[in-house]
Amino acid sequence: MTTLPQPRRWEASPLMKGSFALHAFAAAGAILQPELWPWAFAAIAANQGVLTAAGMWPRSSLLGPNWTRLSEMAASRGEIAITIDDGPDPEITPRVLDILDAHGAQASFFCIGARAERYPELCREIVARGHAVENHSQNHLHHFSLLGPRGIERELQAAQDSLAGITGHWPRFFRPTAGLRSPLLEPVLSRLGLHLASWTRRGFDTRDPDPDSVAAKLLHGLGGGDILLLHDGNAARSAAGEPVILKVLPILLQTAQTAGLRCVTLRSTLP
Repeated sequence: MTTLPQPRRWEASPLMKGSFALHAFAAAGAILQPELWPWAFAAIAANQGVLTAAGMWPRSSLLGPNWTRLSEMAASRGEIAITIDDGPDPEITPRVLDILDAHGAQASFFCIGARAERYPELCREIVARGHAVENHSQNHLHHFSLLGPRGIERELQAAQDSLAGITGHWPRFFRPTAGLRSPLLEPVLSRLGLHLASWTRRGFDTRDPDPDSVAAKLLHGLGGGDILLLHDGNAARSAAGEPVILKVLPILLQTAQTAGLRCVTLRSTLP
């Protein structure tokens, strides 16, 4: 088993610090001058709306650190990260691994803990071929962003235990369902030593059945430091019935090679 990730020091983002101050000021104002309570309530409600909107923007860093790109050093080396969500899938994942092998590329697989428990040999194969398995929660709950701190920690810790128990490697990154989250997530990530990862660009390959369209979205402006999102689980199917990722991935990898870009795992770029 690899070393357990060390907790990170949690520091509230500027938005969170401002929210704490606003709540304290509004509460104090309502207590000292009760006639102001409608204004205090309106200010708190507006602030909650801002926090909710920030959590519904997957690439936002308003609630805390969020990897939307690799480090500048990784970008200068011409490195990009392909991330693959919602697996493992017994039909698609093995074929994805073969495509990656054929191009000498590495990827980060954000696996669902419960699915990993159903197909543990696939997770072990991912790691054996030089890729990384990361945390995509235990149950992929669609209401994940509505969970309280205990619910969030249960989901993340269960997936950590499942994935590390299967692969022998502790996940270092977490991606929530659809990228949606609440202000309560970052403190939990910090305690578990996990980093939030979203993406630079996604192809919407869970709902777009056109491989050319998906590839175009991912390749537009492709350059060093990009984090790209695809899916081996919940993959859309082309008109011919093929999972879209299997048509898109070779195009993406060939284009990256031609551009002199190297596909690496997210964890390989950690300081």
